[in-house]
Amino acid sequence: MNIEKEHHIFADIDLIEKEAQNQFESAMNQDFVVKGAIMPDCHAGYSLPIGAVVATRDYILPAWVGYDIGCGMCALPTNIEKGFVEERKDELFKSIYRSIPVGFNHNKENSAWGEIPEMTDTARTIFDRNGLMQLASLGGGNHFIEIGYDEDGKIWIIIHSGSRGIGHAVASHYMRLASGDGKAREGHFGFDVNSQSGKDYILDLNFCLEFALENRKKIIARVERELSFYCNGEGDWSRLINRNHNHAELKDGLWIHRKGATHAENGMMGVIPGNMRDGSFIVRGKGNPDSLFSSSHGAGRVLGRKQAQRELNIEDFEKAMIGVTAKIDKETLDESPFAYKNIFEVMSFQKELVETLHHVRPMINIKG
Repeated sequence: MNIEKEHHIFADIDLIEKEAQNQFESAMNQDFVVKGAIMPDCHAGYSLPIGAVVATRDYILPAWVGYDIGCGMCALPTNIEKGFVEERKDELFKSIYRSIPVGFNHNKENSAWGEIPEMTDTARTIFDRNGLMQLASLGGGNHFIEIGYDEDGKIWIIIHSGSRGIGHAVASHYMRLASGDGKAREGHFGFDVNSQSGKDYILDLNFCLEFALENRKKIIARVERELSFYCNGEGDWSRLINRNHNHAELKDGLWIHRKGATHAENGMMGVIPGNMRDGSFIVRGKGNPDSLFSSSHGAGRVLGRKQAQRELNIEDFEKAMIGVTAKIDKETLDESPFAYKNIFEVMSFQKELVETLHHVRPMINIKG
C-alpha cells in the first residue's frame, strides 16, 4: 500500500483482500487523516474496510462509522452452572425466540426507557415512528444472542446487536447530507466538526450509541429472565461488559473512527465474537497507541453473504454445529463458521492489543 502517514497493520497483509487494502489506502490519503490501523479481521466494507481504525483532525465521516451506529457487544456473567442449561437447552432456545423479536420484527408495544438522551429534530422524527418498539429486538444478519460457558463452567449471556432501524435511518440521512447530492453514496464525505451539520451528526451519533446500549441491555434482561425461570440463577450486572465497534470518538484532539473495531483502552473490558461454533472471547484491552487503542471486532468474513449461500453446504454446517442448539438451515448458511476467518488465528495477531480472560463456548445461539 502506498501510504505516507503513520499506519499499523495487525494482520497478515497477504491475506487481506485487495479491495480492502485499496479502501484503506484511499482513506489514509485524505488530507484530514492523521493516522490509521488495520485490525486482523479486516475485510472490504462500505467506503472504509470493516476492521479499520482511522484518526482525523476536525473532520467526522458518517460512512466511516457505518449504517449500524453503535453496533456492538454486551456480555453478562451469571452464577448458573453449565449442567443446568444443558438439561434445558431446547426449552430455553424456544423460549428466547418467543421472548425476543428477531430479523425485521419488533415489539408490538413500546418499551420503557427512562430519560431519553438528547437528539436533533431529525433523529426525533425517526425515533418517534417506532423507536421504543424496536428496543429489545435483535435484528438480523450477524447479530446474535449466545448462551455459553467459560473454563469454570459458568454461564454467560452474550449479545451482538446495534441501533436497529433507528441507526440505519440516521446514518442514511447524514450520508446523503455529507455527499451533497442527496445520495448516501460511497466515498469519503463528511463534516467539519465545528459546522452545524457536524455538531448535529455528533449529537445523533451519541444518541444512537445510547439507543444501541439500551437495546442490548433489554435483550439481556429478557434472556436472563428465561434463564432464571428454567435454571434458577441470575446475572451479575455489576460485571456487565458493553463495548460497541461502530462509532467515532474524540481523543487527544483527534476523531477516532472505528468501523468494525473494538475500543481497547488499557484495562478496558471487551468482547470479541468468533462464530456460531467457536464462541466469544472476553478480553481486557492493553491500550496500544499503534492500534489507536483498538482491537478486532470479531473474526471477519472470508465469504460475502451471497457467496456463502452459493458455495457452502448445509451438511458441513450441521456437522460443525454439533453440540450447539441453533437455527441451522438455508437462511443462516451465510453465518456458517466457514464464512468467517479462523478466530484463533485472528486472536493470535492481537496479543499486543488485548489479553484474553475467558473463552466462552456456545451452547445456544439465536439469530434472526
